[in-house]
Amino acid sequence: MNVLIVEDEDLAVRKLRKLVQEVDPTLAIQGVTSSIEDSVNWLQNHPAPDLIFMDIELADGQSFEIFEQVDIRSRVIFTTSYDEYALQAFKVNSIDYLLKPIQREDLQRSLKKLRDLMTTNGHADAPADTPTFNIEKLLRELQGQGNPAGREYRKRFLVKQGQKLLSVEVGDILYFYTDERFSFFKTRSNQKFLVDYTLDELADSLDPGQFFRVNRGLIVTHNAVEQIQPYFGNRLALTLRPVFDKEAIVSREKVSDFKVWMGK
Repeated sequence: MNVLIVEDEDLAVRKLRKLVQEVDPTLAIQGVTSSIEDSVNWLQNHPAPDLIFMDIELADGQSFEIFEQVDIRSRVIFTTSYDEYALQAFKVNSIDYLLKPIQREDLQRSLKKLRDLMTTNGHADAPADTPTFNIEKLLRELQGQGNPAGREYRKRFLVKQGQKLLSVEVGDILYFYTDERFSFFKTRSNQKFLVDYTLDELADSLDPGQFFRVNRGLIVTHNAVEQIQPYFGNRLALTLRPVFDKEAIVSREKVSDFKVWMGK
């Protein structure tokens, strides 16, 4: 079975490649694209894959836009940290919706669902009104996963410091960010550490009461925000401490939630 991966974070691509090969070595990854434009170009110039793993939030927009430009007949497994997109995801050719970080058992279940469809229909192009597409059930499951009672969030990270390993308490971290597709965090003492997680995975594992993802490449704590100023496009510009050497801009769609979060 031929596979296309649509994902804009290199680390997430590497992890998904590894997991796919471990779960089902018969899957052949034919290509990897990282944006709406690249994905449209690839799909227009290659035979249709049997399956597409598709991240919803890409650097140049939401991957749903790809379906507006290309007639996709392939089955799709969406991957994301945000369950708010579940209903929209299942309006297209989706067979499943996996929350990051993707677990082996969840991927196995999704691939089994695809193979069951192929066995029943003789191919992967099952009609969207098959019993598999139970949107209400999916939403109930996602709501249960979103913030179950007693959920445990990350308390510390094990990172490298020279030739040794160091355990850093989450309370000592002021913000996480991406740089050249790698993830880092800065501490109260202005130390910088590399972490082996994507920002999607970090956003899912951190306490949302303490951490807020202001855009695709930055997660902040209350104590990291030194100053907030209006920014064009109805966005906000943040001054962070320790000093952040990039622009720290709150995405327009996140401004209202950010203001509420900062006021808590």
